[in-house]
Amino acid sequence: MVSFLDFEKPIAALQARITELRETADEGALDIDAEIQRLQARSDKMLADTYAKLSPWQKTQVARHPERPHFKHYVAGIFDEFIPLAGDRAFGDDQAILGGFAKLGKRRVMVIGHEKGDDTASRLKHNFGMGKPEGYRKAIRLMQLADRFGLPVVTLVDTSGAFPGVQAEERGQAEAIARSTEQCLALGVPMVAAVVGEGGSGGAVALAAANRVLMFEHAVYSVISPEGCASILWRTAEKASEAAAAMQITANDLLRQGVIDRIVKEPVGGAHRDPAAAIKTLGKVIADELDQLSRQTSDKLRVARQDKFLAMGT
Repeated sequence: MVSFLDFEKPIAALQARITELRETADEGALDIDAEIQRLQARSDKMLADTYAKLSPWQKTQVARHPERPHFKHYVAGIFDEFIPLAGDRAFGDDQAILGGFAKLGKRRVMVIGHEKGDDTASRLKHNFGMGKPEGYRKAIRLMQLADRFGLPVVTLVDTSGAFPGVQAEERGQAEAIARSTEQCLALGVPMVAAVVGEGGSGGAVALAAANRVLMFEHAVYSVISPEGCASILWRTAEKASEAAAAMQITANDLLRQGVIDRIVKEPVGGAHRDPAAAIKTLGKVIADELDQLSRQTSDKLRVARQDKFLAMGT
């Protein structure tokens, strides 16, 4: 059973009624199939209508839905022969950022991404997807390996931001993020990044300075969270919905501004309602983008990537 968000309460009420009717039908008391079908059709229409006009703040809630697919689900559903690689060879292994060799169809790739976890224990293990310096230095190491062996790089971005703790700052968080962004721009191999949930601040950009930046329909991508922005501007996080609207953090906004290159459609009601379909769609789009990029030389890939990001905001 999918967890409903606050703005989905009318849909949740309909689904609860449908469940009650099905239980009654199972008991053999009444033949109410027609009523169930009518209510289900109404619920489906309400869901489609609701998701066709989500506000930026509602999209933020969808992007954060705990049942959306995470890195491990995408790796299992899109790639084959995944070989995880660990450690930054300097301090330790960060579980918030994972990566390794894999196959996408017949193509060998390096896949890297944020892992948030999907229950309390795994969320704590993966630090809610908030990377530490050793995570970004691991990503740098894996990108350098990919460059050395001529393997395309695929990154899956899903983080509220890099870990802001004192320990991370002491170990050079800002420098690690800057170096990771620099390494993305320096790659001589194709790089495709996909914002699959939250794309938060430098913690996201450090893995997303790619030739092609994809974004799920209901994902968000911003320099700061709506709550953080509201706290700065209005001194209260309660203005988060206004901040989200002002920041233009949705896929449509960012495509129009040239920050991303392509929007990936989600199943009706979001990726969390049909993870398998969402994963399959993303895999096809990534493969398509890599097919196009593989025809370009290393120099052209590098120059085009750098020009693309330098041109933003001008």
